[in-house]
Amino acid sequence: MFTKVSRKQSAYQILLLIGILFAAFNLRPAITSVGPIIGIIRDHVGMTNWSVGLLTTLPLIAFAFMSPLVPRLARFYSNERVLLWGLMILAVGIGIRSLSYMISLFLGTLLVGIGIAICNVLLPGIVKDKYPTKVGLMTSIYSTAMGLFAAIASGLSVPLAIGLDLGWQMTLLVWVIPAILGSFIWYYLSKKNREQNNMDIAFISSSKRMWRSPLAWQVACYMGLQSFLFYVTVSWLPEILHDITGMSMTTAGWMLSLLQLLGLPASFLIPVIAGRMRSQRSIVIMLAICSIGGFSGLLLGTSMWMTVLSIVLLGVTLGGTFALALSFLALRAKHADEAAELSGMAQSIGYLLAASGPVFIGFLHDVSDSWSVPLITMIIISILVLLFGLGAARDRYVFDDDSKLSTKGE
Repeated sequence: MFTKVSRKQSAYQILLLIGILFAAFNLRPAITSVGPIIGIIRDHVGMTNWSVGLLTTLPLIAFAFMSPLVPRLARFYSNERVLLWGLMILAVGIGIRSLSYMISLFLGTLLVGIGIAICNVLLPGIVKDKYPTKVGLMTSIYSTAMGLFAAIASGLSVPLAIGLDLGWQMTLLVWVIPAILGSFIWYYLSKKNREQNNMDIAFISSSKRMWRSPLAWQVACYMGLQSFLFYVTVSWLPEILHDITGMSMTTAGWMLSLLQLLGLPASFLIPVIAGRMRSQRSIVIMLAICSIGGFSGLLLGTSMWMTVLSIVLLGVTLGGTFALALSFLALRAKHADEAAELSGMAQSIGYLLAASGPVFIGFLHDVSDSWSVPLITMIIISILVLLFGLGAARDRYVFDDDSKLSTKGE
């Protein structure tokens, strides 16, 4: 009997890990697949640069407004069931977005954002709850999975749309497949846990305290500003490379894919390293240097070697800062419920800040008719990421300031 129970528990743990991976697989492709073909969509639909930027901004707006609600939904149902809803909404959104009508394009994009937001918020809490002694490792695994599929989506967009003549609609629709597969897995997990109410995730009192915590705001701003850099890059890097260096859009799309692949080692290693450090300030500084150097390289150089160096630096930056931001959600919280509340708050503020990125940079490009002003803006944002990161990396918990405690010390 003991062996049978052990086998069932072992099978559940394996399926849970697979479920986390499949949830992670779905957190970026529906967005990163847009960037390399954003020009095709713009020309086909007849949009300006700033308005087509809404295709990457709408999901971020959905992240911002949906994130605070997710922990409360999980309180009344379960992590597994709500995450299942997120994957199903994502699948529906991808389908609607591919119908070639203007209204369906934006409605589907909004649903994509809602679905991803649900999964975004719940995963850190699930990791903190299910793997309390392996937070760094599990964060590394699922953030690397996110980065891998984000890179694959970016690299395949142009070959699918142009090389295989699928068009932008079918190219975007491809990413409904992992969403459907993930839904099946989490349907089983939600049934397996329907009698478990892991609804310690949200309490109104802790939620109100979270919004008053200076450290939580620093984590949120770090999350938002690094997301600003990421979503601007995945939206506009192919266009930047094409306009500045004369690179073909196909090659520029693969450069975006290469950038994200180069970020995978940082995405995997940084949470593990961060989890072993009392303060992560040295990591924040190193990533900021890479960020400033990468955007400066795009601004100042047009040679291929300078472009490649910039891609390498930005790959390390974007892979590392996002993984570190996810790590902060667990490292700055004492318990799984605090991690979920911090995740909801940080991603709400963070993605509201990030949502302005693609549209704002597209607007700057429209009014300046060059990429110099947008790239200078990205360098300034990189400096702000450094400043807020130094605060978020302090060796404290989010409620230490409220209670006048310093149990972790500085």
